Amino acid sequence: MRKLIVFNLISLDGYFVDRKSEMSWAHSKDTEFNAFAENNAKGGGVLLFGRITYKLMESYWPTPLAIRNDPLVAERMNNLPKVVFSRTMDKPAWNNTKLVKGDALVEIRRMKQESGIDMVMMGSGSIVSQLAQEDLIDEYQIVMVPIILGKGRTMFEGIKKKLRMKLTKTRTFGNGNIFLCYEPVKK
Repeated sequence: MRKLIVFNLISLDGYFVDRKSEMSWAHSKDTEFNAFAENNAKGGGVLLFGRITYKLMESYWPTPLAIRNDPLVAERMNNLPKVVFSRTMDKPAWNNTKLVKGDALVEIRRMKQESGIDMVMMGSGSIVSQLAQEDLIDEYQIVMVPIILGKGRTMFEGIKKKLRMKLTKTRTFGNGNIFLCYEPVKK
C-alpha cells in the first residue's frame, strides 16, 4: 500500500497562500533550507495537485529560470510522474502528467491500494482538507515560515471534525523556518 504525504509551507499565522492566493512569501534564499528542499525532493514519489497548484507549478518548474535557480528540484519536479485533479482542465501541458476529471477521493483511495512509490500532494488546499476529513493522509510535512500574512487560506478550511496529530520529526533552520512532520493519531 502506498502512503499519501502532504508537503506544504505555511505562515506563522497558518496560511498556505496569502490574500492574493500567492506563495512568493515562502521562497527562501537560505542555503541550509534550500539544501533540505533539494534533499527532500530526492525522495520522489508521484506528485499530486489540484488544478490551481498544478498551474502555478507548471508555470515555473519547466522554465529556464527554475532550472538555473534550483536545478536539482527542477529536474525532480519536471521528471516525476504527476497527477492533476480537475473537472475543468482539458489537457495538461507539463510532461509526465495524468489528468483525473473524476472524484479525487475515489481516485486517491484506488491509488493508495496500489503498490508503488508514495504520493506527495503539494498546495491544493481544498483537496487536502477533503482528504484529511476522510482520513486519507498518512503524513503531514509542514514548513512553518516566520512571516505573518494577516489573511489568506488555510489547508484545512471546511474541516468538520477534530483531527489529532502526533509529531514525528522536527528541524529548525537558520532562516527561522521550522519543519514539522505529523502523522494522524489512529482511532
